[in-house]
Amino acid sequence: MSVDVILEDERWRTLDLEGCSQAAFDAVMSHFDLTDAGFECCVMGCDDAKIAELNGDFRDKPQATNVLSWPSEERAAQEEGARPDLPDTTFDPELGDIAIAYDTCLREAEAGQIAPRHHVTHLIVHAVLHLLGYDHIRDQDATLMEGIE
Repeated sequence: MSVDVILEDERWRTLDLEGCSQAAFDAVMSHFDLTDAGFECCVMGCDDAKIAELNGDFRDKPQATNVLSWPSEERAAQEEGARPDLPDTTFDPELGDIAIAYDTCLREAEAGQIAPRHHVTHLIVHAVLHLLGYDHIRDQDATLMEGIE
């Protein structure tokens, strides 16, 4: 299990984005008993300007957000509240990509009086769940996803 971390914003070094990302990824893989499956993902640590650009390009919402994720394939469950099927371990181990914005994460952590590293780790857990097909658009799906988080 590995996480490839790319830093577009060097401020991420102060929060150990690599360590937070690996810990979050490992926790999710362990939760689903996928520790030995060899899955991997890529996390890009960026700033608000970059994530706003990506949010505009991919979601038609050109404003900053905390985290975005791009699963390598569609894994969402068809029925509301149902668990998505776990990825097949015999195929491509790449689960997808994640981008996370330094400025937004720090603002949210400060506003919520949460240690920034804890907030970042939680957001990476959230994003990895998206890579596995979990979502929070529908109420029952949100309840399921939040329970795992």
